[in-house]
Amino acid sequence: MTDYQLLARGIALAGCGIGAGCALIAGIGPGIGEGNAVSKALEAIGRQPECKGDVTSTMLLGCAIAETTGIYGFVTGLLLIFVAPGMFMRYLQ
Repeated sequence: MTDYQLLARGIALAGCGIGAGCALIAGIGPGIGEGNAVSKALEAIGRQPECKGDVTSTMLLGCAIAETTGIYGFVTGLLLIFVAPGMFMRYLQ
Protein backbone atom coordinates (compact mmCIF):
# COMPACT_ATOMS: atom_id res chain seq x y z
CA MET A 1 0.00 0.00 0.00
CA THR A 2 1.42 3.34 -1.02
CA ASP A 3 1.48 6.47 1.06
CA TYR A 4 -1.20 8.02 -1.13
CA GLN A 5 -3.56 5.10 -0.56
CA LEU A 6 -2.99 5.33 3.18
CA LEU A 7 -3.65 9.06 3.12
CA ALA A 8 -6.80 8.55 1.02
CA ARG A 9 -8.10 5.97 3.50
CA GLY A 10 -7.46 8.33 6.40
CA ILE A 11 -9.26 11.18 4.68
CA ALA A 12 -12.23 8.92 3.82
CA LEU A 13 -12.52 7.69 7.42
CA ALA A 14 -12.19 11.22 8.79
CA GLY A 15 -14.90 12.42 6.41
CA CYS A 16 -17.22 9.64 7.54
CA GLY A 17 -16.62 10.50 11.18
CA ILE A 18 -17.17 14.23 10.70
CA GLY A 19 -20.27 13.60 8.59
CA ALA A 20 -21.70 11.23 11.19
CA GLY A 21 -21.14 13.80 13.92
CA CYS A 22 -22.88 16.50 11.90
CA ALA A 23 -25.77 14.16 11.10
CA LEU A 24 -26.28 13.26 14.75
CA ILE A 25 -26.46 16.95 15.70
CA ALA A 26 -29.79 16.90 13.84
CA GLY A 27 -31.37 15.47 17.00
CA ILE A 28 -31.18 18.85 18.72
CA GLY A 29 -33.74 20.55 16.47
CA PRO A 30 -36.65 18.15 17.06
CA GLY A 31 -36.05 18.28 20.81
CA ILE A 32 -36.31 22.05 20.90
CA GLY A 33 -39.29 22.08 18.53
CA GLU A 34 -41.22 19.46 20.46
CA GLY A 35 -40.52 21.26 23.73
CA ASN A 36 -41.96 24.47 22.28
CA ALA A 37 -45.00 22.61 20.93
CA VAL A 38 -45.77 21.01 24.29
CA SER A 39 -45.28 24.35 26.03
CA LYS A 40 -47.78 26.10 23.77
CA ALA A 41 -50.22 23.20 24.04
CA LEU A 42 -50.14 23.39 27.83
CA GLU A 43 -50.74 27.14 27.65
CA ALA A 44 -53.73 26.58 25.36
CA ILE A 45 -55.17 23.91 27.66
CA GLY A 46 -54.64 26.18 30.65
CA ARG A 47 -56.60 28.96 28.97
CA GLN A 48 -59.41 26.77 27.59
CA PRO A 49 -59.59 23.42 29.40
CA GLU A 50 -62.61 22.29 27.35
CA CYS A 51 -60.48 21.95 24.17
CA LYS A 52 -58.01 19.55 25.80
CA GLY A 53 -58.71 16.62 23.43
CA ASP A 54 -58.31 18.63 20.23
CA VAL A 55 -55.12 20.35 21.37
CA THR A 56 -53.57 17.11 22.65
CA SER A 57 -54.25 15.14 19.47
CA THR A 58 -52.92 17.93 17.25
CA MET A 59 -49.83 18.30 19.44
CA LEU A 60 -49.07 14.57 19.34
CA LEU A 61 -49.38 14.50 15.55
CA GLY A 62 -47.07 17.49 15.21
CA CYS A 63 -44.50 15.98 17.58
CA ALA A 64 -44.54 12.71 15.64
CA ILE A 65 -43.90 14.53 12.38
CA ALA A 66 -41.15 16.67 13.95
CA GLU A 67 -39.44 13.57 15.34
CA THR A 68 -38.90 12.15 11.85
CA THR A 69 -36.13 14.68 11.14
CA GLY A 70 -34.23 13.46 14.18
CA ILE A 71 -34.70 9.85 13.12
CA TYR A 72 -33.43 10.64 9.60
CA GLY A 73 -30.32 12.24 11.08
CA PHE A 74 -29.77 9.24 13.38
CA VAL A 75 -30.08 6.74 10.53
CA THR A 76 -27.75 8.82 8.36
CA GLY A 77 -25.19 8.93 11.17
CA LEU A 78 -25.37 5.16 11.66
CA LEU A 79 -24.91 4.58 7.93
CA LEU A 80 -21.88 6.87 7.87
CA ILE A 81 -20.34 5.07 10.85
CA PHE A 82 -20.96 1.45 9.86
CA VAL A 83 -21.64 1.22 6.10
CA ALA A 84 -19.83 4.04 4.32
CA PRO A 85 -16.26 3.29 5.51
CA GLY A 86 -16.40 -0.21 4.04
CA MET A 87 -17.73 1.12 0.75
CA PHE A 88 -14.97 3.74 0.57
CA MET A 89 -12.25 1.20 1.39
CA ARG A 90 -13.43 -1.11 -1.41
CA TYR A 91 -13.51 1.83 -3.80
CA LEU A 92 -9.97 2.93 -2.89
CA GLN A 93 -8.45 -0.52 -3.52
